[in-house]
Amino acid sequence: MTSYLDRLDATPADARWPLVRRWMFEEPLPFYAELLRYRPVLKLPELTLVARHADCVEVLQRHDLFSVKLYEPKQGQYWMAQDDTPQHCREKAIMQSILDREDVAVMRAWVAGEAAERLRAAGGELDLVEGLTRAVPVALVQRWFGLTDSDAAELERWSYWNQQDCFWNQPFDAHVVSDPAAITTNREQANEAMRTYLGGLLQRRGQVLAQGATTDDPVCRLLRLSGSNAVRLDAAGVALNAGGLLIGAVETTSHAAVNALEVILEEPARAEQARAAARSNEPSAVDGFVLEALRFKPAFPYFFRTAEVDCVLARNTDYATRVPAGTTVLALTHAAMHDSAAVDDPATFDADRGYAGFLFGLGIHQCLGRAIGGVMIPEIVRQALRLEGVEPGSIDRPTSAVPESWPWRWQSA
Repeated sequence: MTSYLDRLDATPADARWPLVRRWMFEEPLPFYAELLRYRPVLKLPELTLVARHADCVEVLQRHDLFSVKLYEPKQGQYWMAQDDTPQHCREKAIMQSILDREDVAVMRAWVAGEAAERLRAAGGELDLVEGLTRAVPVALVQRWFGLTDSDAAELERWSYWNQQDCFWNQPFDAHVVSDPAAITTNREQANEAMRTYLGGLLQRRGQVLAQGATTDDPVCRLLRLSGSNAVRLDAAGVALNAGGLLIGAVETTSHAAVNALEVILEEPARAEQARAAARSNEPSAVDGFVLEALRFKPAFPYFFRTAEVDCVLARNTDYATRVPAGTTVLALTHAAMHDSAAVDDPATFDADRGYAGFLFGLGIHQCLGRAIGGVMIPEIVRQALRLEGVEPGSIDRPTSAVPESWPWRWQSA
């Protein structure tokens, strides 16, 4: 059989990136094995990809060379669309401070109860995406983050379109997205509705706090900080960061939980071991299965960056590659998590590995909510694995990336 790289080299230049992207989602590991061995840096007309662990680390940590410039048209003045700016450092520190990690264990117990109740109420049949993997993080945002008196379907919509536009509607996605402008319009409309809701929420909460209420959640903490003038955080900044909590919590959690379950269930012996762990009295017993499953199928197989200056990828190696300023660079972290230079016996599924790798990003753009996601994702998976007689249907992924639905049936008590 012709190798991937031989087939790629025989393909016209303008058709290579569509072919590569298809392999990344449909045949990733054998394709990545060739890249890691023979072409760790792959230059294409549209972008350049790096596959080895060390090179992905450099791309994600060297924000002075490789920026998040492509985020800005989608996220505007939000600090995540900036690199090492004063606003980024200040507001990320604020958000890290108000998301108390002391609450994580209690959050996990709450997620367990919420997920279990939704599965019980479903009566043995459910679209797992709509009814569980999106529904539970939406409920967590309402209960724990302070987005009270909100409409769950609206919260889901706002998160969905922001994630779709920012991460799956970039210029290099044009060949798999039928109407990029429509996605951007949906994101803009979602944000307008979200701004209206948040404006009203902050006004109501501000009035309650002014009357001496002791309500304590991230939204109230942001309002107190803003009102204290102790830090630079105006009302617009409060609204933007409150919205960011929602946008970051829902769709990525759903995507990761679905991918983890898919990998765990695809091998019967692995599935039975994971189910035994899920049924145990120790909730964290399943966590290693989830981490390892996501190493095989992460929610994000790459992170995209823009070369800010002319630079060299993989310096001081025999595959060092010059790229000009403005080049889009994909750090293929899915491939990097199967690089034997960094991961022992990477082809083997090892639930005891305990390797999170790039699952929550790396560098100054590492996921803000990684501690919460680190318990919410495995707990959602755990509750699904506790079901008896599961008959999962086919996952619907219209563009090969985001799971939109997954019908499940199981034995109802």
